[in-house]
Amino acid sequence: MCGIVAYIGHREACPIILKGLHRLEYRGYDSAGVALLDGEELTVYKKKGKVAELEGFIAEKNTRANIGMGHTRWATHGEPNDVNAHPHYSTSERIAIIHNGIIENYAALKEHLQQQGHVFHSDTDTEVFVNLIEEIQKKNQGSLEQAVRLALHEVVGAYAIVVLSKDNPGQLIAARKGSPLVVGIGENEFFLASDATPIIEYTSDVVYVNDYELVVIRDGEMDLRSREDVKQTPYIQKLELELDRIEKGGYEHFMLKEIFEQPRSILDSMRGRLELEAGHLNMGGVRAYERKFVNAERILIVACGTSWHAGLVAEYLLEDLARVPVEVEYASEFRYRNPVITERDIVIAISQSGETADTLAALELAKSRGATIFGICNVVGSSIARATDAGAYTHAGPEIGVASTKAFTAQVTVLTLLAMIVGHKRGTLTDTRLRELMVELETIPAKVEKALELNTEIMQIAEIFKDSTNFLYLGRGYNFPVALEGALKLKEISYIHAEGYPAAEMKHGPIALIDENMPVVVIATKDSSYEKVVSNIQEVKARKGRIIAVVTEGDTVIPAMAEFTIEVPATSEVLMPLVSVVPLQLLSYHIAVLRGCNVDQPRNLAKSVTVE
Repeated sequence: MCGIVAYIGHREACPIILKGLHRLEYRGYDSAGVALLDGEELTVYKKKGKVAELEGFIAEKNTRANIGMGHTRWATHGEPNDVNAHPHYSTSERIAIIHNGIIENYAALKEHLQQQGHVFHSDTDTEVFVNLIEEIQKKNQGSLEQAVRLALHEVVGAYAIVVLSKDNPGQLIAARKGSPLVVGIGENEFFLASDATPIIEYTSDVVYVNDYELVVIRDGEMDLRSREDVKQTPYIQKLELELDRIEKGGYEHFMLKEIFEQPRSILDSMRGRLELEAGHLNMGGVRAYERKFVNAERILIVACGTSWHAGLVAEYLLEDLARVPVEVEYASEFRYRNPVITERDIVIAISQSGETADTLAALELAKSRGATIFGICNVVGSSIARATDAGAYTHAGPEIGVASTKAFTAQVTVLTLLAMIVGHKRGTLTDTRLRELMVELETIPAKVEKALELNTEIMQIAEIFKDSTNFLYLGRGYNFPVALEGALKLKEISYIHAEGYPAAEMKHGPIALIDENMPVVVIATKDSSYEKVVSNIQEVKARKGRIIAVVTEGDTVIPAMAEFTIEVPATSEVLMPLVSVVPLQLLSYHIAVLRGCNVDQPRNLAKSVTVE
């Protein structure tokens, strides 16, 4: 969940590191710090709060160095404060470390190290890690590289680490297991980071470090080895990321920019896959495992958060269009439930970052049981992309706002294409129906664009409800997962309690909450459940609930019942989640802004959950 960045080369390290920390701040923003190595002088500066607090703290201090590393924290062990912030010194203050991950056996290691005379100042597991490295080096009288490698054999958990030592003034060491790490290769300089956003400004050549690999950079060269000290050949990839995609571009917040990017991101998700003129759908990962999909007895979908909601939409899509049984699982529960999995199953793992720890562990479990693993993620070279048998990138572009918006619609777009391809191959989707859906899918970016024109209208509704303490979101069929996603967005960024329900389930409990103070958002577009939803709205109205209805353009029935209506363009029922979710994203955004919340960096959350 934390963000790490490091530099070694001919430039001043501190400005590069601070800029990188700003770009990684979506990964954690409880505290931040830097370690700078100038000759044999190893200096650590760190501060509770955001990166701006750290910048102010070090403004008048000596930051001269050509080697350094920085960290922005999402707290796991120990509360956010100056002491628990990274980097951490070893007891002698000769070694410093930054760490993204969790060391599960830290308590036993800490007790042993205290017996050896090591003194601890923080509550973190990371301070245990650096003292373990120091203890091993002292005991073996070996190199720092050897000590790090041996320490990696003793720790249990997840990590991406960078280590500096005043005894090795021209050297930087890094390693990973379960937490992302990428190396940027420049001209006689190297950059390390949790993802590519801090690197793209300086180089497009990167190496994605694999689990159990150790990186040693010294004398202008990179040495990549396994934890067992076997030399590895780095695979250098070209970044396709554009610098302007990670800037706000005139928008007040990244989240608003990303909401308005959805016409483009949906189009990019379809590009090269939807060939309307040729009447052809193409997805390379599916083509390679076509027989597996055609003969699948069951499809399991594992995901977390917003990606789980996208998976719920996919359940409707795949069962409707491809007539294959689908189960959607929380990855965090799936991995510990001893699930029944066979080699005839296909497991679809969905993750925006491709680094979600629970989803990665769930797919590894399924893989060990012989299932075929299909990944859907946004980040090229991510752990899930590399761990799957096949998959598809969403091509949504970087998403900086912690609350996912364009990631959801991009995932649903790819899943829709997947369901259409599989349905057609299985013979459950006719040529005529396929063509109809292809034609309609091509219109979705324009219809999302039209839905975005409701921004001012939705802002006015947000003004009325910004002080509410609870919300209910209701939907049926394809719009039920949209109700869940709308409620999640509101919770995440405005801190208002909100719950999503299937509309018919309201009578089984939640209806007790409805009174004249309860806003009820109903996704009530024209579909096969429309008449039922109208009845549900009547039930809310009879109990004086305040109804905000998302309806299809031209509807005259529901506007006569609802206090507020938001009209979205008509589309096929199976594609409606791509359109109906947009007003809910805007509603949550504007309510959060009006409440003075930090929209891009909501409290207690981080973008990429790379620890349990």
